[in-house]
Amino acid sequence: MNNSSGIVGEDYAAELLVKKGYLIVERNYHSRFGEVDIIAENSEYVLFVEVKTRDENFSVSPLEAVTVGKQRKIFKTALLYLQSHRTNLQPRFDVIGITTKHDSFEVKSIEYIENAFTGGGYH
Repeated sequence: MNNSSGIVGEDYAAELLVKKGYLIVERNYHSRFGEVDIIAENSEYVLFVEVKTRDENFSVSPLEAVTVGKQRKIFKTALLYLQSHRTNLQPRFDVIGITTKHDSFEVKSIEYIENAFTGGGYH
């Protein structure tokens, strides 16, 4: 994946979340541990969303690219975010996998996993 396809995927994912009724609060939130692609919220949840975009010919699916190590970095970054942005909303970790058609930025498929992982044992 190149940076351009990643941006296209994140834009597509943000639009999807808005259509589902979420407000995008942050994009590409960085901490010393890593980055969260999208932070969004509604009346119930604050979402920490990892977006992975892959060409359809890529050997690993977008969802497989969200390893336990990556999950740990997202969780630690989310903890830091929550320390400085107090909320009563329930945190949730979602993953959006986007597959694009070969040699284009046209979205072929999207997989959205709500509550894809928890922070169990990461802290």
